[in-house]
Amino acid sequence: MSTRITSSYQSNLAQQLAALSPAKRSLLELRLMRKNRRQSAQSMTIPRQPNRESAPLSYNQQGLWVLNQLMPGTSLYHTPMAVRLTGNLDVAALKNALDMVIARHDALRTTFGIVDGSPKQVVAKSLALDMPIIDLTEFPQPDRDTEAQRLLQDEAGRPFDLSQGPLIRSLLLRLAEREHILLVTTHHIVTDGWSVGIFQRQLSELYEAANDEQQSSLPQLPIQYPDYSIWQREWFEGDVYQSQLAYWKKQFATLPPVLELPVDHPRPSIQAYRAFRGAQHTISLSKQLTHDLKQLCRKENVTLFMTLMAAFQVLLHRYTGEDDIVVGTPIAGRQMPETEDLIGLFINTLAMRTSISGELTLRDLLGRVKEVALGAYAHQDLPFERLVKELQPERTLAHNPLFQVMFVLQSEDIQPLQLEGLEVEHFRVGNIMANFDLTLDIVERDEQLVCLFESNADLFDSDTIERLMGHFQNLLEGIVANPEQKISELPLLSEAERRKLLVEWNDTRTDYPANKCIQELFEQQVERTPDAVALICDNRQLSYRELNSQANRLAHYLRKRGVAADSRVAICMQRSPEMIVALLAILKAGGAYLPLSKIRGPRRL
Repeated sequence: MSTRITSSYQSNLAQQLAALSPAKRSLLELRLMRKNRRQSAQSMTIPRQPNRESAPLSYNQQGLWVLNQLMPGTSLYHTPMAVRLTGNLDVAALKNALDMVIARHDALRTTFGIVDGSPKQVVAKSLALDMPIIDLTEFPQPDRDTEAQRLLQDEAGRPFDLSQGPLIRSLLLRLAEREHILLVTTHHIVTDGWSVGIFQRQLSELYEAANDEQQSSLPQLPIQYPDYSIWQREWFEGDVYQSQLAYWKKQFATLPPVLELPVDHPRPSIQAYRAFRGAQHTISLSKQLTHDLKQLCRKENVTLFMTLMAAFQVLLHRYTGEDDIVVGTPIAGRQMPETEDLIGLFINTLAMRTSISGELTLRDLLGRVKEVALGAYAHQDLPFERLVKELQPERTLAHNPLFQVMFVLQSEDIQPLQLEGLEVEHFRVGNIMANFDLTLDIVERDEQLVCLFESNADLFDSDTIERLMGHFQNLLEGIVANPEQKISELPLLSEAERRKLLVEWNDTRTDYPANKCIQELFEQQVERTPDAVALICDNRQLSYRELNSQANRLAHYLRKRGVAADSRVAICMQRSPEMIVALLAILKAGGAYLPLSKIRGPRRL
């Protein structure tokens, strides 16, 4: 009896599992994986190494180290933190707190050298941070902030030497007796966004302790970053690496096309990363729209990340016409509990690839995005640089490999620096740099989703990004109103844009002679202004006389070849002066032109 009951139970369970949708199966697998990972994490720890003075680079660091060798001197991977401090600053306590943070974290005392032909982390036993103090009180008030900005930008952009270090430095500007600016600049190879929060939180606590002449209450760290990098490489040997790699290779069995957003300025064939001049624009979604999006997530059993990612991919699909959309997204990469309070480079990037082919509704797309996201989370440990190395896509400085667009949803803002007895104001230093063509960074503040669009300013004008932001908001409003709507029919344009497109721009009525053809009207214009410029293309231009003369010669040739009234003449040419000449010549010969396009493929021709 027991055997029959067990057999029946297993059969029913198998049927229930088979009936699950792919997304629900992925969710179940992810929950089981997390449960197993938690159980294994309790038994698996990152061991402390007896000697941490030298260690291999982590996979995360290796990619940045290679980029630094290719582009030495770039400031793209600098992470400056600038704060205005108002109040009675204890400079000695601040310096002491900075030194204590550096003493706590090996990563901040690390340089990178070549040992036996391979790059290695080299950890200094101690490092006393140099904190120059520049007094600007002698400058007149109007010039003081200008000089401060100049000094801050120069310092934030000053290159790091990874082999010499230090890879963290500080500068203190004195603007008045009770007003200072602190700048701390770190190279990204030893820090990440999570680490910035750790740095600011611990600096706050250590400054308070030093200011009150108390001992620090911060607990000793269980491991250091070199321990992690050694453990990571050992953990990735064998089955773990192969299973993760197999998943991503399946996702990218064919390489995706480059996502070509419509740009305002041509992309250089070689675009050095140091020239990625960025721009930022922000839009805040209303509390009602934010609430409606969360309601939709609960109803569809998806996360807010999945819904916003789906909406962003619809926007990219509608802008480019591509059905194969890949968007990068960062993930903290701190699966092991020992890493939660450790400064270092742990962040990884997941390439989320979604097919938007077919007549999908938004609800259909949510299912696809959910399945892709859950699969990516379950295989998040493979470093992105390792994936790129394995796939070996065509590398070019004009494009990032695999994806050109990023999406970030922050669970909360990074905790700001708080120094006892001081008002602290964070602000940006230096020019905005863009790592990608477009990055959408969303965070919730005061029950509103704040959407920051960071774009490559060498490609996009501000007006273009502002329109794109409005289109994204229109999409979200359409999504919450009717998730059953086809994504091709979701609203993109505002009412004002729709009126301009359908009414104002089509109000082109004018008085033309009813008994004249277009080629005859053109010839009348030739008689009136024969030497005026009729056509401009790149660096070429033709006058009305030259254009008419060339069209006449071709028209005579076409007539000799048999073109007459009602003849149809196919034309397959790129946009050029020659194309205009051909169109006029066909009309002058009495025929009608039939445009053909190579883009549709040879079968259509």
